[in-house]
Amino acid sequence: METNKSSRKEQAVDFLKLVASGSVREGFARYISDDFIHHNPFFQGDAESIMLAMEENAAQNPDKVFDVKLALEEENYVAVHSHVRQNPEDLGAAVVHIFRFEGDRVVELWDLGMAVPEESSNKNGMF
Repeated sequence: METNKSSRKEQAVDFLKLVASGSVREGFARYISDDFIHHNPFFQGDAESIMLAMEENAAQNPDKVFDVKLALEEENYVAVHSHVRQNPEDLGAAVVHIFRFEGDRVVELWDLGMAVPEESSNKNGMF
């Protein structure tokens, strides 16, 4: 039986696109669980602190560029590898977000990033 329900992978990507475009509260309302936690060491670990930081970043960087390179889904986990630039001229960073879902809500989030260097010895690039 087919349903119109999107996959967790699609939900994770949609969440990231919403917050990157400045629709932070919409992304949180649509996808984030009431008992959400995250593991970014620069924030307290609750939904409110990361949501406010995402809103501040979106306000400071209205021309942010978010480009998904790969999204993987296994059981209740989704990993999204993306290239995030604060503006079109920025070299940006390679970022991996790892989501843990319960049902259709994100209950846990990890994010890891590496700045794109101006020069690299690696002929394959970061993407």
